[in-house]
Amino acid sequence: MDDDEREALLRRINRGSATIGAQVPEAVTVHGEELPLAEFIIETRKVDGVPPEAVETLEAAKRALREERTERVDRLETEPMDTETAESLADEVVGIDRSLNALQTIRHPDYGEETSAAAIDDHKRWLGFLDRIK
Repeated sequence: MDDDEREALLRRINRGSATIGAQVPEAVTVHGEELPLAEFIIETRKVDGVPPEAVETLEAAKRALREERTERVDRLETEPMDTETAESLADEVVGIDRSLNALQTIRHPDYGEETSAAAIDDHKRWLGFLDRIK
């Protein structure tokens, strides 16, 4: 990969609209563990809010994803690699960005609100996924 290709990929991943219409990788490796990223984004849309006991886990998951993003961007900026590898890495960065966007848009509910049994089940599945990230 030449410097122009590298710069184009870096511009692509740093665009504010990079995640719009972008293909999300099925899985991404976070802290050495492969996680189902596409499934995670779908499941996150079902979550109405963050229960008080999950706030710390949510923040830890965001930190882990940001660290993974930074590591991938650093590799893309500095390591010699072929174009296919670089494009795959850029796709992973965009996928991580989509995940972070999904986590940022989950609202923090009023703690006095009642939660239905279905919502509790959704939260439990979601929390299990967040635990795997951190």
